[in-house]
This record gives sequence, C-alpha cells and structure tokens, in this order.
Amino acid sequence: MIIRPQRFLCETLLESAQRAPGRTAIVVEGQAYTYQDLEHSAKKMASALLQHGVEREDRVGIYMDNTWPCIVSIYAVSLIGGVFLVINPQTKPDKLEYIIKDSGAKILMSDAHLREQMSAALVNLPELTHVICSGDSEGIKLLQDEFGDKVSSFNDALDSASPLEEHINVTPSDLAALIYTSGSTGHPKGVMHSNLSMMFAIGSLIEYLRLNEEHVLLNVLPFAFDYGLYQLLMTITMGATLVLERSFTYPAVVFKRIEEHEITTFPGVPTIFSMLLAAHRRKKICFPSITRVTNTAAALPAEYIEGLREIFPNALIYKMYGLTECKRVCYLEPELLEERPRSVGKAIPGTETYLLTKEGKPAKPGETGILHVRGPHIMLGYWNQPEMTDHMLKPGKLPGERVLCTHDWFNMDEEGFLYFIGRSDDIIKTRGEKVSPIEVENVLHGIDGVNEAAVVGVPDDTLGEIIRAYVAIDTDSDLSDKKIRKICMSRLENFMVPQEVIILDELPKTATGKISKKTLGQ
Repeated sequence: MIIRPQRFLCETLLESAQRAPGRTAIVVEGQAYTYQDLEHSAKKMASALLQHGVEREDRVGIYMDNTWPCIVSIYAVSLIGGVFLVINPQTKPDKLEYIIKDSGAKILMSDAHLREQMSAALVNLPELTHVICSGDSEGIKLLQDEFGDKVSSFNDALDSASPLEEHINVTPSDLAALIYTSGSTGHPKGVMHSNLSMMFAIGSLIEYLRLNEEHVLLNVLPFAFDYGLYQLLMTITMGATLVLERSFTYPAVVFKRIEEHEITTFPGVPTIFSMLLAAHRRKKICFPSITRVTNTAAALPAEYIEGLREIFPNALIYKMYGLTECKRVCYLEPELLEERPRSVGKAIPGTETYLLTKEGKPAKPGETGILHVRGPHIMLGYWNQPEMTDHMLKPGKLPGERVLCTHDWFNMDEEGFLYFIGRSDDIIKTRGEKVSPIEVENVLHGIDGVNEAAVVGVPDDTLGEIIRAYVAIDTDSDLSDKKIRKICMSRLENFMVPQEVIILDELPKTATGKISKKTLGQ
C-alpha cells in the first residue's frame, strides 16, 4: 500500500472522505453531516466558484457565522487553489470594507442575516465581482433588489453546479489562507499562511494533543480566530467529528451538546473558563466524557486548575502559547501542570524556540529575553505590509532563513521550560521598577470571588506609571477595592500592588474572547 503524504488542506478532506465516507464529520445545531456530504457539497461549491471566475491564488472572503455553509466554503476555496479569509461575523461595515479591499478578494461568501453590514460595505466595493449568500431567501432577495445579479443564493449554487472532478494543482508553498488579526496601526493585518505552514501546524498539534479519529471536538470559537479554525482543520485531517456552536453565549446549550455527543475535546480561552467556574460555583457541573481541555489566547491562571479538574475529572489540561503568525509556539505537557503551574512549556514538535536579550545575545537560564521561533509553521509575512513583515521576521541561523521574533518577554529555566513575562508593550514601568501585568493578574485571579482580572499601566507624573487593576467579581461577593488591594499587599511586593482597583460587572472582550485592555478606561 502506497501512503501519500497530505500536502494541501483540500487533500485532508478528500482522503478522510475516501477512508470513511459515512462517518459524521460535522454536527451543526443538532444536524449531522458525513464526510461524503462535506466532500460532495465542497466540490459543487468549488465548481460554482470557478463559474464565477475564481482562479488559483484568488482571494475569497468568507463573512459567515460558524455554520455548515462556512465549512463548505472553506474547503471549496481550497479545492480550486484559492486563498480563503474568514471574516468575523461581528465585523462592522468599515472594517469589512477595509479587509476586502486590502486582500483584493474577488468573491464574498456571506449570510443573509448580515445583510445590513454587507450592504453598507458593498456600495464602496465595485471591485468585488460577486456575493454568494446563504440563509433566509427574503434577505437574499433584498440584497438582489439592491445589487442585482451581483448577488446569488448559496443553495441555488449547490443545486445547479456539478461536482468538481479534480482539485486544482497547487504547491505546498502556495498561499492557503489570510488570517486577519489586530494591527498596531488600527487596521487589521493579513497573516499569510501557506499550505505547508498550515499542514505542518495541524500535524504538530494533533501529535502533542494525542488526538485521533475517535475524538469528538467541540468548537464555540469563531473560525476567524485561528484557534477556532484549527479545530475544524484538525478534525477533517484526522477524520474525526466536530460539534460546532456559534459561540459560548448560551452555556446551557453547550453543556447539553457535550452530554449529547460525548464530546472528548474542549478548547477554550480564559474568559470561557471563567464563566465555567462561575457556573460551577453556583451549581456543580461535571463532564466526564472530556479527555482534553486546551487553552490559549491568554495565560490560563494557575488558580483555575483546581476548579477545572472538578468540572473535567478525566481531562488532560493543556496550557499553550501561540501567535497567529505561527499558529502555536509551545505547550506544557499536562502531566507537569502541578509541577510547573506558571510555565507554558516547550516548543511544539518539530520546532525550536530561543530567547535573545535586548542586545541580541542569547539569554541565560533565568534571564529575561525576547522569544524567537523557528520552524515550518511560521507565516510568509503580512499581506501588503513589507515593513511590518520585516519587524516580525528576522534573519535566522542559516543563510536566507527567517525566524519569527514575537517581541514578547519570556524567561527560560535550566531545563528549557518557558515562562511568559509580558508583551513588549505591556510591561509597566513604575517607581523605576518593571512590573509584569500577568504577575499581578495571577494574584488577582487567586482571590476568592474574582472572576476576571486585567492590569494596565496608566501614565503618572510622579511614578511614571501607576498600576490599575480591573476586576469582575461574583454577584454575591462582598469584595471591595480596598479588600482587593489589602490582599494584594499581602501577596505582592509593594511596587507591584495596584494603586487603583476598579470593579466592573464584566470586562470587555474582543471578538475572539480575549479581554480587551485597549477598551478598558475608555
């Protein structure tokens, strides 16, 4: 038997469909779809895209919720050698317009319920040749009344197109996706990932998470967030099953799905785990079917671990760190969680990490340095932004090689375990001392009754910066700002104690569930 390597995203679907056509690939809102269903629908939509003039390397925007049409669209674009960019459905018209213009997308695939946002953006996008819209037929008709035959129905396209006979040949080095992420200029940046970088990352993730085709993964994170997207990509590569929810807005619904489908893998971010723990304190919850719990986007407070073990008694809990620019950097083996509760582990399989001081010299064990990453999972660069690309991709150890400079501060111990200190622009300078916000946040998370915490520096004429903490607390907690400061004084060095503590009902979040420090104080 000849074993062919999987080199392209589209091949993962084709091979999984060949191996197990009748296996459930996706469950969306209670509706199950097999691998055969996904292959057939993706091939038909791929033909429809070709009919609309999409060619190899053309960009296709996918402005959709976590839905079946969204998944079909991702693989349809891949089958014809196109480049997909998933745009968060919460994106407003001005940002939607910017992303489409910046990417040069030829086609937009969207949902009818996003009609108002689309309409506002489309009037300024004459270069967009076509919109394929799923969902409510009345909403699609309203768009057609406004934009004519520039708009067509997703379902009509599936019904009328013949399945693609053979996927378009590309090379592993060809661009597969643009993943737009927040930019320091105020505009999002398009992170360029090739088939090679994405396929390598998928394989490495599956290896260290110890996953296989028997696993049932849950995803409540948007596909526009690479953490959510890779739950889909890993599932299809393995031939496993993905249970898809639009969000974690209604936890009771998600809990029901976990039990109904015997979910084994639960990916989350700290804000989701905070909600879980708050629910657990009100009424005990337990999900014994879960065998993998993963966290990224922000550091998982060590204080969460005990509660998570009660909720997921049979789960390996993975702490991880990553950037969109390379998908994942490192992970901590779950067996070492108690031994090294503050560490984010070591480099993912097949990659290397190292620290350099501000002067560019190798950092010694225990010395703070900037994290650098080597491996095939590194982005090609930022779309249309060569200067920002040069800021992140630096000359490597070999001639012509480029490595990713994360610009994040870390420590590494004698055994090579990494400890996140803070982002280069997050470090607070107060009283002549440097304070890592995450160190203060860890203490805040350890206070009984605190659900969420974020620490920022605020300019001050005397101290340089003062430390301000924002916290969200349990509704029945008697915590006050004075009580929180007093506890901090008992657990932190004096210069690290927040001068100000502001209590909110809930901390603001980004579309990907991270606490938005930029929004705080506005």
